[in-house]
Amino acid sequence: MIQRYTRAEMGKLWEDENKYRIWLDIEVLACEAQAELGIIPAEAVKIIRSKAKFNVARVLQIEEEVKHDVIAFLTNVGEYVGTESRFIHLGMTSSDVLDTALAVQMKQSADLLLKDLEGLKAVLARRAKEFKHTMMIGRTHGIHAEPTTFGLKLALWYAETARNIDRLKKARETVSVGQISGAVGTYAHLDPFVERYVCEKLGLTPAPISTQVLQRDRHAEFMNTLALSGSSLEKFATEIRHLQRTEVLEVEEYFSKGQKGSSAMPHKRNPITCERIAGLSRVLRGNALAAMENVALWHERDITHSSVERVIVPDSCILLDYMLAQFTKILDQLLVYPEHMQENIDRTFGLVFSQDVLLALTKGGMKREDAYAIVQEEAMKVWQHRQSFRSLIEKRAEVQKLLPAKEMDHLFDPRRSLKNVDYIFHQVGLD
Repeated sequence: MIQRYTRAEMGKLWEDENKYRIWLDIEVLACEAQAELGIIPAEAVKIIRSKAKFNVARVLQIEEEVKHDVIAFLTNVGEYVGTESRFIHLGMTSSDVLDTALAVQMKQSADLLLKDLEGLKAVLARRAKEFKHTMMIGRTHGIHAEPTTFGLKLALWYAETARNIDRLKKARETVSVGQISGAVGTYAHLDPFVERYVCEKLGLTPAPISTQVLQRDRHAEFMNTLALSGSSLEKFATEIRHLQRTEVLEVEEYFSKGQKGSSAMPHKRNPITCERIAGLSRVLRGNALAAMENVALWHERDITHSSVERVIVPDSCILLDYMLAQFTKILDQLLVYPEHMQENIDRTFGLVFSQDVLLALTKGGMKREDAYAIVQEEAMKVWQHRQSFRSLIEKRAEVQKLLPAKEMDHLFDPRRSLKNVDYIFHQVGLD
């Protein structure tokens, strides 16, 4: 795990202390359910609840000997409870505890990640409105296309973040499922009431059917959802990296006082945090692939998934938590340079209005093929000779006939590109 970057709240969810606490809750709740069924004496449950506890170091010490984590845990709990510990884990199998506890931890983690995503969404909303009408060049294939606004770019990210929130809510529901169904999922030594009772108390839904384990398509959905959120962050970060290139320089990561960009070149201001996010998203996708590999298990279950999940689930939750916090900070402090955006719009000498002229000529009665040929011919001269597109196109007799100077002024007004900005903002809920 990347402990250096772990934010405390998320990290604690995956520490042994929290895991064993959930295990103990499951075991005690199962005893309560068994008592309601008359299988365990009510007095025994009172003793279990009052005495049951664990010591992380002791559990790990016992595990060194027995080579089984749940048995080590139960042994340590028994040391505190005494004789009544014989009623603990009655009719249950290890995965009843492990999988149900993992579901609780994933649900807890999803709750924190949803808070992170909502925080990112709020910053995106604020900055999108701030730059709603700040014009910049839109690019297709990396080449100047037509004007857009920086606010629209951020509104696009806002909408995608909202989808990631919806996906995570669905994934949280998918994994918020527990099981207390016994060795192969048949409730052979348990009443299904125990499962219902424990799950209700833990805020989980009982699995409609399980084997010895919950089915790993649930976990794969959760992990792929985390990876999708990470891929969105990579997409956003990659765009900022492009916009920060020296030749573009339309936005820039905040560069703090005392920060250094290069050991060799004192002038450097690099988008290092965006690059870090782009790199770390690969880890999330790799972990998601490992979760997909965990879906196929032998018969009722094997444990090939277990060792994998002990790494990928905590790491992905902690990692995405970190990435969301870092990217939210990037956006909050992002330096935006509208003057450079305007300079870049002007860089191609008006070529970005070629479609405006094309459409105006066709509306004036010219065949589209003829209009396209005229506009493209003059546009190519701009690329070759770096002359004003308008000065070239308006010299054509065919154009002069259909487009008077006043109409040309209208066609080359970049503000025409903004006429539907309010509509788009409304569509994504940014009124």
